[in-house]
Amino acid sequence: MSGHSKWATTKHKKAAVDAKRGKLFAKLVKNVEVAARTGGGDPAANPTLFDAIQKAKKSSVPNENIDRAVKRGSGAEAGGADYQSVIYEGYGPGGVAVLVEALTDNRNRASSDVRLALSRNGGSLADPGSVSYMFARKGVIAVAASDGVDEDAILGAVIDADPEEITQEEGGFEIITAPENLVGARQALQAAGIDYDSAEVSFVPSVEVELDAEGVKKIMRVVDALEDSDDVQNVYTNFTAPDDVIAEAMGD
Repeated sequence: MSGHSKWATTKHKKAAVDAKRGKLFAKLVKNVEVAARTGGGDPAANPTLFDAIQKAKKSSVPNENIDRAVKRGSGAEAGGADYQSVIYEGYGPGGVAVLVEALTDNRNRASSDVRLALSRNGGSLADPGSVSYMFARKGVIAVAASDGVDEDAILGAVIDADPEEITQEEGGFEIITAPENLVGARQALQAAGIDYDSAEVSFVPSVEVELDAEGVKKIMRVVDALEDSDDVQNVYTNFTAPDDVIAEAMGD
């Protein structure tokens, strides 16, 4: 799990200084709209929508933007687009596996963006099934460090939701669950009064590739290029690297 966790930490650091806030907001709003269209506009009855709204709020997306996205998705307001979910598979430099989740109303544009982002940065698009077997769908909950919240408190809160793993990361904790246990674990944290940053079903690598600092820089350029596409929602990789190597690559 270390590769996933360290990359999550790296992305968190990057997001803290990311100048592309408008692009991030747009992707989070799109995620809310699609969740509302898929499962209805009531967050209490649509856990996916609840978590999408929570993630948007944690990233400081204005409530007005979130509310309008829910209305568009649920049909209460006109203007919603017909977004389709697409997964692309590829390889980055150093043989790193790359999975890309996209929400798009134009598959040709999305696939072209992904192909160019990979090829221009030392990677390549792969056939379906080429790298997805190296990842597993898991529930992932990020809990920020705070007074009174430690691994024992988290475990005590979520034990009945059968967590698979709890790891301490820089700035907080990460809880890994089976996808079907994500909502139960999230609700258990809420009942215990433990705040969390995000709760979502993600791709977690089961096979990892260890990189040096130069390798980390190269794969981060790939991820940056992919995330620059308006259609790309999430990028997952299977690289791992020690904390000091991550810090060196990040320029810390």
